Amino acid sequence: MRGGLAPVSMLAAVLVMMAAGTPGVEVPVGPATSVPVLLVPGWLDTARDLAALRIRLIGAGWPTGHVATITFADPTGSNRDHAIELESAIRDLMEATGAAEVDVVAHSMGGLATRWYLRERPGAPVRRVVFVGSPHRGTLSAHLAWGGGREEMMPGSAFLDTLNAAMTAPIGVDAITIRTVVDTHVVPGESATLPGVPDHELCCPTHAGLLRDLEAFEIIRAFLANRGDERDS
Repeated sequence: MRGGLAPVSMLAAVLVMMAAGTPGVEVPVGPATSVPVLLVPGWLDTARDLAALRIRLIGAGWPTGHVATITFADPTGSNRDHAIELESAIRDLMEATGAAEVDVVAHSMGGLATRWYLRERPGAPVRRVVFVGSPHRGTLSAHLAWGGGREEMMPGSAFLDTLNAAMTAPIGVDAITIRTVVDTHVVPGESATLPGVPDHELCCPTHAGLLRDLEAFEIIRAFLANRGDERDS
């Protein structure tokens, strides 16, 4: 039997070397950070809508227990209430992983809840935030929505005026925005940008498709994995 194992071992070694040196063959490499990630859904969405992104992050090297998702009690409810639930989810993730801070990837209206949380919790244990198709200055499509989030997403709403009167992101929290040129949920499209925050405009996933788009994922992965300005814990 030992003689039969040698060819198998040699074959395995050859395959590893081929994968490492052959263009187009991806060799999984762990993330360059131990910071856990919380994925936040948008209006009407749940953790299920974030499954593809979670699977990709785990496939890229994040430990399974370091990538969490949240489903809000009322997926169409107020961002103020969602921010309270976010605080609890972040605390639970930190306790489960022993981490001193987390990263957040927020889709659509989830970005507004995240910003409200950061506004209401100075010194929140958040290192980096990725806003994916979030209507920071509102969206005309809110006229077709319902629930507490509807009024808050209206352009010129009191909620948005209060939110945008504050700093884009607290000092010490790095952020980027990702959007698509064919977004029919964030209208106008420029609403998905934030002053002073690096913006990535893609062509041409849908609003929901941003969560499954490979280019969007690579931007997210690179931003979260970069240790360049990681804060000391």
